[in-house]
Amino acid sequence: MRTALRHLLIRLLGLAALALCMAPAQAQASNCRSLVASGNPQYPPYLWRDPENDNRLIGANAELMEWLGNEIGLTIELRHIGNWARVQEEMRAGRIDLIAGAFFTLPRTEYMDYAHLPFRETRSVVIQREGQTFPFQRWDDLIPKKGLTVINNSFGQTFDRFAAESLSLSKVGSLDQALQMLERGRADYLVYEDSPAEAFIARLGIKGLRLLPTPIAQEQLYITISHRSDCNTPELRGAITRAMFKLRQNKLMNSFVDHAVQLWKQQERKGP
Repeated sequence: MRTALRHLLIRLLGLAALALCMAPAQAQASNCRSLVASGNPQYPPYLWRDPENDNRLIGANAELMEWLGNEIGLTIELRHIGNWARVQEEMRAGRIDLIAGAFFTLPRTEYMDYAHLPFRETRSVVIQREGQTFPFQRWDDLIPKKGLTVINNSFGQTFDRFAAESLSLSKVGSLDQALQMLERGRADYLVYEDSPAEAFIARLGIKGLRLLPTPIAQEQLYITISHRSDCNTPELRGAITRAMFKLRQNKLMNSFVDHAVQLWKQQERKGP
């Protein structure tokens, strides 16, 4: 009997200690009132820097973040914190809570969770110079050529692996740099998403570049949550997923993109 009582007391003490250990984390999660988000600042019509406020990002995904905050009952502050590589470093470190738009890759799951439903499908394409084009129908057509893309950009797990194993694909710091290098003949092609590439080509006034109709990939954009975010709880992930379901059901992202395209065109007419 005494042995049984001793075991019972040990178990109760263990449960009490576990509860004490868990209490601060639960209180911290329950005290989560706001989230800090960022994203790729060279990504029109989805995201770009506000020309009137360098610390602010605007575009379709900014409108999405405002809508999402209202849906889940939390303030979401969308900040410009640097280029796309820097954003991912900050996410890994837990200094930001959300990324407003990322493709799925296995390496990224090491430091962030993906909301279960994507909010947008995108097309990544091959961009060439007029007069110096080459046929492109399959990925293998790129193997003998010299290509460009932007550092830390992904085009989906499958193409990323193929590019690493089979392509001569140099990576530069920004999309505008890559487009200017392609224009000057420093590479045979550039791989990037069609909408941001078209937006930057128009803004930079570059002539003679052609986006090929055959995509290299069609990928989904997700909202992601840092593993190190104090707000990353099952409740938050569930709330974001439910919001994404509502967004898709009501096709709200289409209107966000339409508004952003008009805003980008207005700023384009004013000049950089």
